[in-house]
Amino acid sequence: MKSDIEIAQEKKPIHIRTIAEKLGICEEELIYYGTDKAKLSDELAERIKDRPMGKLVLVTAINPTPAGEGKTTTTVGLGQAMGKLGKNAVIALREPSMGPVMGLKGGAAGGGYAQVIPMEDINLHFTGDMHAITAANNLLCAMIDNHIMRGNALQIDPTRIVFRRVMDMNDRALRQIVVGLGGKTNGNPREDGFTITVASEIMAILCLSDGIRDLKKRLSRIVIGYTYDGSEVKAGDLEAEGAMTALLKDALKPNLVQTLEETPCLMHGGPFANIAHGCNSITATKMALHLSDYVITEAGFGADLGAEKFFDIKCRAAGLKPEAVVLVATVRALKYNGGVLKENLAEENLEALSSGICNLEKHIENLKQFGVGVIVALNRFGTDTDAELALVKKCCEEKGATLALSEVFAKGGEGGIELAEKLIELLDKGESDFKPLYDTSLSLKEKINTVVTKIYGGKEVTYSAEAEKELRRLEENGYGNLPVCMAKTQYSLSDNAKLLGRPEGFTFHVREVRLYAGAGFVTVYCGNIMTMPGLPARPAAMNISVSDDGVISGLF
Repeated sequence: MKSDIEIAQEKKPIHIRTIAEKLGICEEELIYYGTDKAKLSDELAERIKDRPMGKLVLVTAINPTPAGEGKTTTTVGLGQAMGKLGKNAVIALREPSMGPVMGLKGGAAGGGYAQVIPMEDINLHFTGDMHAITAANNLLCAMIDNHIMRGNALQIDPTRIVFRRVMDMNDRALRQIVVGLGGKTNGNPREDGFTITVASEIMAILCLSDGIRDLKKRLSRIVIGYTYDGSEVKAGDLEAEGAMTALLKDALKPNLVQTLEETPCLMHGGPFANIAHGCNSITATKMALHLSDYVITEAGFGADLGAEKFFDIKCRAAGLKPEAVVLVATVRALKYNGGVLKENLAEENLEALSSGICNLEKHIENLKQFGVGVIVALNRFGTDTDAELALVKKCCEEKGATLALSEVFAKGGEGGIELAEKLIELLDKGESDFKPLYDTSLSLKEKINTVVTKIYGGKEVTYSAEAEKELRRLEENGYGNLPVCMAKTQYSLSDNAKLLGRPEGFTFHVREVRLYAGAGFVTVYCGNIMTMPGLPARPAAMNISVSDDGVISGLF
């Protein structure tokens, strides 16, 4: 089969104006970025804001494995299949980060014949949103250090600055650095570090903001550090929010693109789900809901991360009610959870599948706690045997979930017809009784314990001395009512990446706690999770090139 980029380059995108017309969007409501992508204007958002909303469907997955599950591919393929059935459906995705694109994981535009195009632009610079977020973040950092050098009227303690610089690339050498070296004219030396852009508070704020006014308010609330006497210092104290908002003004507008089968896709925002909240922007999701009858969106990594944060952070903040969840799995990934090495996953192994299927079972149980119907989308591979497929079907039936086979990677929308039909059948029943996992009136520790015990399957939570101290301080300062954003490994339900399947009764360790006052949540760092990834031994960047006539190759 051809590579993703070869498939994508064979399809010439139709003019984005035609895609917009499918949704009733006027040309004057588009801000063109060439002929194949556009931003959607504030005037459009205002015009459609009182329309009824369509039905919201979340696509999530089991814990990711090296075998790959195809969550974004399923999201795109399902949207294409809905189109083939004559349904007015829109896909709502996150934007890729160049860190994974140049590193190991890859992009976020789907794969095979279920892709969003132009995939090269989307996976690289796109419409400049990532650059704008990076610039706004680093402007605030520059203003912090400049304020300290210019006399420090706010009495900021340089050892207690918590706001870090960012860049949208994997670079482990920047995790912990010293800035201000080289003498008095270069500022005051202090420890600092970089976070990858998609894990930053600015990214979270952009995705959770409801318009320019809300964006500016959230930016002003960012706690950048503390004074010598322990008082909070916010971005508003530095008068930084106006310029930051100016840099983010256009980035706040959702992007309109298309799939290989010309299905509309709103692609906007890109927070990581293992560190940040892992969902596309509220602005894009709401706009899609006002423009269509069905919105197919995704949340990052496994359901223990992306889906939980989608429900407990995004839906809570935006007042959204998801109608159903599609849980993506593969026979190969379940066998991997059962102990089979990656190179042996093509062989039938019912014993390993029986052992690893507990990961799927736990995710189904978790999703049902939120009161939504669950469909398991099993991405079918040519090596899957009838006996293996029957075993997965039996598991789903026992857990009260519908199973649908999906072949969208190889067949596009046609390969997702069964999944789309079963989804529509579930939606027509109208059985969703969505509710978040916890009430925000609980203490921060109670919320953390709820997620650990009910979603991860842990027995107890332990805290570092620093985390204990920070939690007490946050409660005392009035932040105890915020939701929690758990930052942990994506590879396991636990905080230990090596514990596959369905670990139970484990002790879960909280290393650090950070306040994201502008975003409106408290991030809880667990195990050895890092906010700045590193590159693998052979980065994907080594495979990418450009021909003399400007054609990119090697991008997946």
